[in-house]
Amino acid sequence: MRIFILAGEPSGDKLGGALMAGLKALHTDVTFEGIGGPMMTAEGLESRFDMSELSVMGLAEILPKYRALKARINETAAAVVEMRPDVLITIDSPDFSLRVARQVKAKSDIRCVHYVAPTVWAWRPRRAEKMARFVDQVLALLPFEPPYMEAAGMRCDFVGHPVVAEPVASDAEAAAFRARHHLGDAPLLLVLPGSRQSEVARLGPVFQQVVARLARDKPEMRVVIPAAAPVVGAVRRLVQNWDMPPVVLNPLDEGVADPLAEKRAAFRAADVALAASGTVSLELAASETPMVIAYDMNWVSRQVIGRMVKVDTVTLVNLVSDTRAVPEYIGANCRPGPIAQAVLKVLAAPEAQYAAMALSMQRLGQGEAPGIRAAKAVLDGLSGK
Repeated sequence: MRIFILAGEPSGDKLGGALMAGLKALHTDVTFEGIGGPMMTAEGLESRFDMSELSVMGLAEILPKYRALKARINETAAAVVEMRPDVLITIDSPDFSLRVARQVKAKSDIRCVHYVAPTVWAWRPRRAEKMARFVDQVLALLPFEPPYMEAAGMRCDFVGHPVVAEPVASDAEAAAFRARHHLGDAPLLLVLPGSRQSEVARLGPVFQQVVARLARDKPEMRVVIPAAAPVVGAVRRLVQNWDMPPVVLNPLDEGVADPLAEKRAAFRAADVALAASGTVSLELAASETPMVIAYDMNWVSRQVIGRMVKVDTVTLVNLVSDTRAVPEYIGANCRPGPIAQAVLKVLAAPEAQYAAMALSMQRLGQGEAPGIRAAKAVLDGLSGK
């Protein structure tokens, strides 16, 4: 079986790697071509070009790179049509992957599977109808998503969220992390400004001001930033003059035996987290780390998206648990003063979030590994069931 698979950002690379591993476990003869990052490469993919070229977000952020992205879309779609795989699997990154799928379907009858349902329950509900013209099957991470896709005419399988299958650090590992970085028993703030250059550039100054306020109000607090690989340099430049100098974890540091274990230990050791909106809220929930979520975007993107949003929260823990336990500060509300006060409140009373975090993990499919469930769904779809 021949599969063309593509992802455009680190979260998609993680999904792709698990799916590839699942497909190899269930099918004895499978080969892959496509685009991905280190996790997909580890499963046997030789990426056609560096996945980082596709890691952009927001209307205004995409526009300057539109011509380059368009060229990559055309190049990738042509490669799929020429290869004629048994299935094309596109993973998230809709501005790139769905355009590839559209072109492929216009020139062939290749089966197209899209992994990660679009958030039509939150905004732009007609996206599902448009997708149905060229996507045959959707693999959903959230349990409430299949009905939206099925109503538009696509098969949709809830395969679980990968966070439920990921290891979580123990209390002993968290204590060892604190000792290793000389943190003692000080209140520990985890700062997560995003995995994209555009996110760090926009959120970094706000998060810096939040930390400055916390340094005045709670000077004993310590800060750790587990930097994503694509933004390590940007994070280090950002924190050079912070009032509360942070420990920056570099996943590319050759001196650290297991960077992922170090990150997990940091999550478990933290008393509270300040994080960009996204799937990181579920990683924090898995580690039982209370959080405050903040996010902003370009003014143009803010105005356009703000008029389309259909939900009163964008934090996944809130949505999956059907609570509003996690405070969030989005768009115009992404201001240092209120965010700093929210961090202090959560630090003082973290218990309010524990039930919501536990319920989220339960609803996200604890049990069979999502990569295996996704692989089974792909193979089932190919069999015509």
